[in-house]
Amino acid sequence: MSDGLHMHSLAWVGGSDAPEKNALNIGYMPLTDCASMVVAATQGFGQPYGLTLNLRRQTSWAGINDKLLSGELDAAHSLYGMIYAIQLGISGAAATDMAILMGLNQYGQSINLSQPLKEAGVTSASALQQHAHQKGTKLTFAQTFPTGTHAMWLYYWLASQGIHPLQDVNSVIVPPPQMLAHLEAGRIDGFCVGEPWSAHAVEHGQGFTLTTSQAIWPDHPEKVLACTREFVEQNPNAARALVMSVLDASRFIEKSLENRRSTAQLLSCSEFLDAPLSSVEPRLLGEYCDGLGNRWHDAHSLRFHNNGATNFPYLSDGMWFLTQFRRWGLLREDPDYLAVTSQVQQTELYSAAATALNIPVPDTAIRSSRLLDGSVWNGADPAGYARSFTLHALNDH
Repeated sequence: MSDGLHMHSLAWVGGSDAPEKNALNIGYMPLTDCASMVVAATQGFGQPYGLTLNLRRQTSWAGINDKLLSGELDAAHSLYGMIYAIQLGISGAAATDMAILMGLNQYGQSINLSQPLKEAGVTSASALQQHAHQKGTKLTFAQTFPTGTHAMWLYYWLASQGIHPLQDVNSVIVPPPQMLAHLEAGRIDGFCVGEPWSAHAVEHGQGFTLTTSQAIWPDHPEKVLACTREFVEQNPNAARALVMSVLDASRFIEKSLENRRSTAQLLSCSEFLDAPLSSVEPRLLGEYCDGLGNRWHDAHSLRFHNNGATNFPYLSDGMWFLTQFRRWGLLREDPDYLAVTSQVQQTELYSAAATALNIPVPDTAIRSSRLLDGSVWNGADPAGYARSFTLHALNDH
């Protein structure tokens, strides 16, 4: 994959733009969507900008949360909602100013159900709704962090099917690589997680994929590259160089099918995901098999660049997660949606990095999307949007 180094359109030049730190410790979770960070670090994409990227694999999102705050990690592959929870002081630690440098990917998350549910014929949304409303033991679903994207996708999807995620089912936190073991042990009935762990469960005969995150929100944001605001303020050149390095790697991955395949091979190594290539590669290429006999090519398969559209840190993307925090009672009152996201989303820094690489930057930091229940999210009235849902946990509604 080293031929990717020849693609650089801008070499780092010393002087006033030199990074304040030459070696950065970058945290990541073993998920397919850490790909651009792994490629950037291992294939030397930081070198033209004077950076060495030292990857640090983590065992849980809580660990990334703690190590970003302690300074052990300079930046990390992060959950959108985790960064906003830290910013707002609802992550279990004191509120700390945070920075989202760029989006790392879109799509590539799934909701799976267990083999016993499959054998009981609970293989559709309507069957799950019926099962969830029967008297008896509640189903238990796992996600990966209390305010993370997986919690929000799971809650949103369940609610869209008439299942209250905080009343009709139980919810537990499980680190992504441990999902299969929990499923096999019968401790959980389903989960929402990033690849390759959904595909891995299907491949092991442990249930099936019921739906994907791209079916919930066809244009959704997913993981982000994040750090503390203090890091950006003290190391603005290093932060910009980091974004440029990861943008170059993202562009490289999507340049060809061959590059996607070599990325899958790299990720599957024991050093990174430690998962079979057969669990990593198909869904990275958009080839889905759900465990119920259905196969399809997903037009919204894992996306890392899309000519920069995946990477721009839209204000409206950050606001959406805040609306869901409000909807589910994680926030007891409305925040100043625009002010909070304008502080966290580093649109100016990102735009400078992207422009230097001739990557298009959108004219506006607000975008519009339609989700699976027909609701339109365009950032226009976040407080009203948060209160617009039939199923919620608002304390004053």
